[in-house]
Amino acid sequence: MNEIKRKGARSAKDIPTDILAQLNSGEIETSNLMEWLAVDQRLLLENLLAENQRMNYLKPVLSKIDQLKKQTINTINEAIGTGILEQAIKNNDSDFLTTLSLHKADLVRCWAAYTIGKNENLNINETLNQIKPFSTDKHFGVREICWLAVRAKVAQNLTKSIEILSKWTTNQDENIRRFTTETTRPRGVWCEHIEELKQNPKLALPILEPLKSDSAKYVQDSVGNWLNDASKTQPDFVKELCKRWEKESGTKQTRYIVKKALRTVN
Repeated sequence: MNEIKRKGARSAKDIPTDILAQLNSGEIETSNLMEWLAVDQRLLLENLLAENQRMNYLKPVLSKIDQLKKQTINTINEAIGTGILEQAIKNNDSDFLTTLSLHKADLVRCWAAYTIGKNENLNINETLNQIKPFSTDKHFGVREICWLAVRAKVAQNLTKSIEILSKWTTNQDENIRRFTTETTRPRGVWCEHIEELKQNPKLALPILEPLKSDSAKYVQDSVGNWLNDASKTQPDFVKELCKRWEKESGTKQTRYIVKKALRTVN
């Protein structure tokens, strides 16, 4: 899938009124981070529910947002996804969850990712298989949210998750390969750390090894960042692994990953 082609405004005040209205109604996708931050998710939710004749979901979902201690775009995103999931389960409304996953608005598809990640009725295998298509989404926001949505469950089922994700490392789609490392990063970004991997990063070698000379820079950056995360608590492991990789693989891709991995290691 190709990235969004429309060029977005560089600041919120420069977003045209008609574009913002279309974003808030779910008619178009956001084209950059500035637009992504500018969307009124409450208004988008209301428009979505009205469009699909499910206005009875609005009050309970908005209540979840109001209960948040800290309201950010990510916490609101998660609250809406979780709230919709609760209402869908309560009303036996799986059709609506499918509607979300196929919606033209990227933020709605982000909510759909959370309806998978927060669904306790799904085991880890079902969760990862259902989130997999989101990792190949054409929109940058959906690709980031999808691994955030399942990360907690991955951490709770780490051994099985690594077993499953290691098989994805040979996928032809670089986005799927990148998902395997982003979702298991020991420290990650905007998310809780995975303590088990901070202390024992060796556990993730079934994922890391196949990617040590990946052809995609998107994946190389993720592998390098993964190892840099690990170096904060286990620098010797990272240094020894990088040294071995340099001996085993003389490619420029491996050299790039190693440099990124060791950038803060003394």
